[in-house]
Amino acid sequence: MRTRAIQAVIAAAAVVLVVGGCGGRDEADDAVASGDCQGQQTTGLTDTSMKLGGIFPLSGPASAYAELPKGMQAYFEYVNNEQGGIDGRKVEYLLRDDGYQPPKTVEETRRLVEQDQVFALLSTLGTPTSAAVWDYVNQREVPQIFVAGGATQWGIGDGHPWTIGWQPSYHSEGQVFARYVKEQKPDATVAVLYQNDDFGKDLLASFTEATAGSGVRVIAEQSYEVTDPTVDPQLRNLANSKADVLLNFATPKFAAQTLAADARNPEWNPLHILSQVSSTMSVLAPVGFPNVQNVVTSVFVKDPADPQWTDDPGMKLYRDKVAQYVPGADPADGYTLVGWAMAQSFHKTFDAATCKTREGLRDAMRSLDNVEIDLLLPGITLQTGEGDGYPMEAMQIQRFEGERWVLAGDLVDTSGR
Repeated sequence: MRTRAIQAVIAAAAVVLVVGGCGGRDEADDAVASGDCQGQQTTGLTDTSMKLGGIFPLSGPASAYAELPKGMQAYFEYVNNEQGGIDGRKVEYLLRDDGYQPPKTVEETRRLVEQDQVFALLSTLGTPTSAAVWDYVNQREVPQIFVAGGATQWGIGDGHPWTIGWQPSYHSEGQVFARYVKEQKPDATVAVLYQNDDFGKDLLASFTEATAGSGVRVIAEQSYEVTDPTVDPQLRNLANSKADVLLNFATPKFAAQTLAADARNPEWNPLHILSQVSSTMSVLAPVGFPNVQNVVTSVFVKDPADPQWTDDPGMKLYRDKVAQYVPGADPADGYTLVGWAMAQSFHKTFDAATCKTREGLRDAMRSLDNVEIDLLLPGITLQTGEGDGYPMEAMQIQRFEGERWVLAGDLVDTSGR
């Protein structure tokens, strides 16, 4: 068993995007299976359809993440039209906007569960937003599968068996960054900008824990709120520390501001480490590629801009089908790619379920056995089991050079296997 340190209301109307032409029936809450799976929940399922719900910040300060469900949408269009759906069921995907505001997440989750009668939530994005509803969905016994966020809490304990994350945890990411800093600058002083919630605190706590007893020291910390207009004052304070390393533990809007502020200050040139949740081209390009040279981040998926994946079958399929089914999406955007990979992960998890029910999905997502996903880096598979609720725990460092990320070093597995 792996141990972990413990431990994210705008629009008036919710946005609904339906993938697939099938109309789900109006199931009652007590729809159940028969036969070998007798009594298990089949709400949101028919023999020919599956209704899923997703909640993302399509507006507000974290709206850069709105690209992620486009990748899911493309994947479901592809399987609906070319593979007959998932296990013979066409997928109807209902997408809601919470503006990255927990009260709105609660409202939209209740709507999806009680009004739309979805089979499962795939997925909710963010730590405070997802945490606002995980008690509710677990009480209702609705799978909250592959939460889009790396909070440590998604994988620990047994109090929320219906919720599971997907990407490597922030605890794992903090360990990977700590290892890199200790190797590159063993006596480094470190300044940290972090979001004042479990996302930022998880990363900071993990990094601090992993560097304890070494020559690496955190000498300056500044936090921000997602409602802040800018983090420029925090960056001025951090620059005064003259630290050797800057940890940029921020979501896209604020990560871009931090990169830009660093580039504007010629008197401070720290090693700039960027959280992987903000490492896409949509964050870097507006800052200007010349201004983000040698920035470091972590990664667990293949980069669509990396020429080594040009002829990769999974990458070619992804690019072709995104262009075909969601032409407004950008296949070069890392968030779009992650959405496709998450949807394929759901597909394979549902296929592995013994019972095609909510209970069957719950059990399958907690017993993943080295499941291969096309767009994950070689060597990374999905694996969970008793006492282990983390599907992925390996990452690799990459550095920005020229106009793209370049992989550096070896894959780092933090699972302790």
